[in-house]
Amino acid sequence: MNDFALWPVLAGSLAFFAVGALWYGVIFALPWQRAAGLSNTQLKSGSMPLIFGLTFAFEMLIAMVLWHLVARTDPPQFVVMMMAVGFAVGVMIPAIGINYLQLRKPFSLFLIDAGHFLVGMAAMGGVFVWFRG
Repeated sequence: MNDFALWPVLAGSLAFFAVGALWYGVIFALPWQRAAGLSNTQLKSGSMPLIFGLTFAFEMLIAMVLWHLVARTDPPQFVVMMMAVGFAVGVMIPAIGINYLQLRKPFSLFLIDAGHFLVGMAAMGGVFVWFRG
């Protein structure tokens, strides 16, 4: 297995992005907006192509790192899922937790965003398992 493979990385990134679209666009749109303290006007400000483009680029970076680890270690399928979810629980969620504590963000915002990272990484891990299967 190559350390970098475009299709799994791209598909894993798309899975994470799709989770975000559902998470923030449908499932938690209003609770997230309230917890983040954003008005409708604020949500419409800024360059949406830039925001979504950079979001996808960051998700690609995450996917490249996870795929590299999977490719280098060649773990069993269940370990791929443990790595994806473990990275969310052990690195990503604590990092946003520290950031939100310092910014005095509400706990509800942390829960919504942490859930997004957890489900998004699980989706990415599932895609990687599928590509390796």
